Amino acid sequence: MKPLALAIALGATTAAADAPRLSFPLDCDLGETCFVQNYVDRDPGPDHADFGCGALSYDGHKGTDFALPSIAAMQAGVDVRAAAPGRVRGLRDGMADAVFAEDMVDALDGRDCGNGVVIDHGQGWQTQYCHLKQGSLAVDQGQTVAAGDVLGQVGLSGRTQFPHLHVSVRKDGETVDPFQPDGGATCGDAGNALWADDIAYVSGGMIAAGFSSTLPDYADIKAGTAGAVQIGATAEALVMWVYLFGGRAGDRIAFDIDGPRRDFLVQETELTKTQAQLFRAVGRKRKTAPWADGVYSGTATLIRDGAEIDRISAQVSVAP
Repeated sequence: MKPLALAIALGATTAAADAPRLSFPLDCDLGETCFVQNYVDRDPGPDHADFGCGALSYDGHKGTDFALPSIAAMQAGVDVRAAAPGRVRGLRDGMADAVFAEDMVDALDGRDCGNGVVIDHGQGWQTQYCHLKQGSLAVDQGQTVAAGDVLGQVGLSGRTQFPHLHVSVRKDGETVDPFQPDGGATCGDAGNALWADDIAYVSGGMIAAGFSSTLPDYADIKAGTAGAVQIGATAEALVMWVYLFGGRAGDRIAFDIDGPRRDFLVQETELTKTQAQLFRAVGRKRKTAPWADGVYSGTATLIRDGAEIDRISAQVSVAP
């Protein structure tokens, strides 16, 4: 990671006076029901870096990824809205929602954006909205839209492995980072950000947490179906899991679980590599006696360089 290289990563390095002010582009509570998974890649070489000099990007990424916590949240429906007024210049629908795998490359045929919309805002400015849900597009070619108008819903179409909205901002065809359009190299300083509202830079955090009676399958966690509300007293094990984004090598996750008899489990685990998304779990196997009836509560804390980055809590009831 080379922070000093950030300033020269983008083709458009000056925020023009005619730049549109961007409204938040989807119906969710940032930090609660959605999060920023990836920012524009600011490193011009083979490495990658976000505008905060962190790792929430990948080589050549040209937009901002606003992610949902699960496929279940996507299926429930989250509207995508126009970030600024303009005219629909292009759109595509009809592509299936599916987790991308390498054997899908030929079928995609370059349509990595999946179902999407391009809006022309005038004077060379455009925004593009990718990975929309199949059949959800609510606008037509050439239609004039206002900021906040519904374009469709967040989906899983195109080249993506998690439900999210990818938003690209362009000026005369060149990528502009809406968080730092002037191309400054001050880590995390949004400066003259194009967003109408402040969107704080977050380098990683918790997505979800829950309990289960066995080590959950990662696919179930990403689907939003892994958490149990109640576990039987004779269950094989009692496990707390946590799903997070932006984990870095050296980060620690501290688990603290209390049960009816208190101090059920206190344990830490250290991350050995940097990952965009991951899950970790701790727990105990039942020996002979049933688990004590009652409520088990757990907290998981993400710690980086000795400082708390984020924490999340969950609970489960144990009954005969």
